[in-house]
Amino acid sequence: MHKVADMAKAPQGAKKIEWAWQYMPSLRFLEDKYKAEQPFKGAVVAACLHLEAKTACLLLTLTRLGAVVAACGSNPLSTQDDICAALAEGGVNVFSRRGMTADEYFGYVRDVLDFKPNVIIDDGADVVATIHKERPDLIPGVRGGSEETTSGVKRLKAMQAEGVLKFPMISVNDALSKYLFDNRYGTGQSVWDGVMRTTNMVVAGRTVVVAGYGWCGKGVAKRAAGLGARVVVTEIDPHKACEALMDGFDVMPMEEAAKIGDIFLTLTGNVKVIDRRHFPLMKNGVVMGNAGHFDVEICKPDLAELAVRVERLRDNIDTYVMKDGRRLNLLGEGRLTNLACADGHPIEIMDLSFALQLEAALHVYTHAMPAGLHAVPAETDRAVMESKLAALGIGLDKLTSEQAEYLKSWQD
Repeated sequence: MHKVADMAKAPQGAKKIEWAWQYMPSLRFLEDKYKAEQPFKGAVVAACLHLEAKTACLLLTLTRLGAVVAACGSNPLSTQDDICAALAEGGVNVFSRRGMTADEYFGYVRDVLDFKPNVIIDDGADVVATIHKERPDLIPGVRGGSEETTSGVKRLKAMQAEGVLKFPMISVNDALSKYLFDNRYGTGQSVWDGVMRTTNMVVAGRTVVVAGYGWCGKGVAKRAAGLGARVVVTEIDPHKACEALMDGFDVMPMEEAAKIGDIFLTLTGNVKVIDRRHFPLMKNGVVMGNAGHFDVEICKPDLAELAVRVERLRDNIDTYVMKDGRRLNLLGEGRLTNLACADGHPIEIMDLSFALQLEAALHVYTHAMPAGLHAVPAETDRAVMESKLAALGIGLDKLTSEQAEYLKSWQD
């Protein structure tokens, strides 16, 4: 089954998937490792992810390992219609289209849930939340799932704190191989891909304001500095603020940064990081983008209320014209800049993350786990990294028996 925009685009999508697949050695390794035993035979996997070529490689791998896969897009502007068509042709039950409305989005989530999944692969926790709010009848059949975003893990932690999370979820986002590489290097590069591709502007010499100095913020700030920008970081956490300072960046409150910034990028996972307190302070021509999961960090209602009109001179840029003539530019409707305005993380980065997602899905499907939020098993996290290095032809040293014994001893 499928609901896609145009099945005629399937050949175009298939070419994109073929390109990505050749640069995903970790997923290829896992497919070769498991294909004979078909470990997902009998499993129904519900996935709510960014439907682009790299994600397609994961979903098709799951089908080749025996799963019935039902997928919907986790963002209206990251869904690629040619990829959806290719997935449908490849045996994935896919429900999404680029530019879908909010009602359509949740309608597609419900379409996926009609398959009665055993395993969930979520991006933002909307599938998990919808099951708990609308389809509690499905809970007994769910063995567990995984969540790959900071925003989604925050929601799951809130559900667990309230005692309402009724099945196990693995926090893939908190695995070392996720936040050290995906969040830092993936977000760091892909956000700037989106900004530069969409605006065609130079970064060198500009003042870039990075809101939030978590792993994603660190990556974006580092890449901005590498492109020649002056970087300002805003934070609420004193440890992260001090870390940003010692990494060579200016640190100040957003109300101060608003006066001097040329490019603003939010990476906090919170609401109203930039709002009516800040828009009147900004210079003419600023560019604003969001790299948090939801489009709430840059307050669009405040921006619309303060503007006299909105113009679109380039794709994925809405220009809000203020009463005094200043023009404030918002990228990708305030949605994920790296996906709404570009193609998401580099292929090799997502190869790591999707290998981790596959292993997490297999773990929850084959192991009885209590309800709640769980860490990725350390051995799984390490195995994914080892397979990646092996695919690149890179070896590691191993402890000698003497070294191993020394590390266990408390005596000199």
